Amino acid sequence: MRYYIGLILLSFALQASAQNIVKMSAVKANDFGVAYSLPKTKIEVTAVYTKKTRKAGEFYQYAERYLNVSNPITENHTVFTIETITAQTKGTPDKSRSYLVEFKSNTVGAFVSLTEDGLICAINEDATLQSVAKREALPASTGLGTDPKAFLSEEILRAGSTAKQAELIAKQIYRLRDSRTNILTGEADNMPPDGNAYKLMMQQIDEQEKALTSMFVGTEVVEYGEKTFEIISDDKSIDKRILFRFSSKLGIVDSDDLSGVPVYLSLTNKNPKEDVTLSDKEQKAMTEKFSKGIIYNVPAKADLSIEFNNQVLLKSECDVVQFGTQDVISPKQLEYKKDSPIKIVFYPELGAIKQISQ
Repeated sequence: MRYYIGLILLSFALQASAQNIVKMSAVKANDFGVAYSLPKTKIEVTAVYTKKTRKAGEFYQYAERYLNVSNPITENHTVFTIETITAQTKGTPDKSRSYLVEFKSNTVGAFVSLTEDGLICAINEDATLQSVAKREALPASTGLGTDPKAFLSEEILRAGSTAKQAELIAKQIYRLRDSRTNILTGEADNMPPDGNAYKLMMQQIDEQEKALTSMFVGTEVVEYGEKTFEIISDDKSIDKRILFRFSSKLGIVDSDDLSGVPVYLSLTNKNPKEDVTLSDKEQKAMTEKFSKGIIYNVPAKADLSIEFNNQVLLKSECDVVQFGTQDVISPKQLEYKKDSPIKIVFYPELGAIKQISQ
């Protein structure tokens, strides 16, 4: 079984969902505390494919005799092809990583900027989210023509044999070609009166000729489709997980459908953490450290690859929160000064610190 991989593109971006920013003030009503969530990394893989349908014309056996076409489509055939594979990472709230930004009770004017689903964006700073580029629309289907039978004359329809019908249709095609030539050379008996009429007449002639010719040479229709898959890993690397299967006859099928060839996704932590056993004293110190302050993510780098039929379709590096660690900004670092409050800006899709200023 032969598969063809077309143009493979990579669109890899770190981005949050298209949302508005919510500004939460630290006031007495919320005990001078604002709840927030840290994200985990979600990978979205989108496969764009084509469905190419070739259909034999009703009179294909007469194509060479009447139209001098030696290679008409002689049998119906449908083939699916992967055109592009794209991937992007996004941040999705991790409900197990929800915390509280606490301010002193005498704090005035402090606030936290959050996404609508609670991801932290900034502290004491107005935040803006990275705009999400709109996905390009799929190309329009091609090859969808007019039903040729709409142009058949009564004489053709009443013809007593297939051979006679083919002969009469071929003559009609040649008459259309002659009409086009006469208009182009200005020799037609009834020339179009203006440019618009000329354009319309030529368009109609072309449409009829193409439709009638398809009854001999056949038709080929190309349709586009796409499907998106989501992957949220744990803290372990992924080695050749079946993302979906692809069949040249059926297109995208389920991962357990053996009619298709598997498309594998691998996500490899570039610097895996070593297992460390803490002593009781160290564990107590760690618990104390994370009991107060602002907890944030320190993502790790990972290699992403997607393979199909022994070919690498996509390969790139990305940040993955689950492969990283967490750290904390201590309350002492957050001491609020009225004239110059501490300002912290985060990458909301990662929960990592982008900038600290005062």
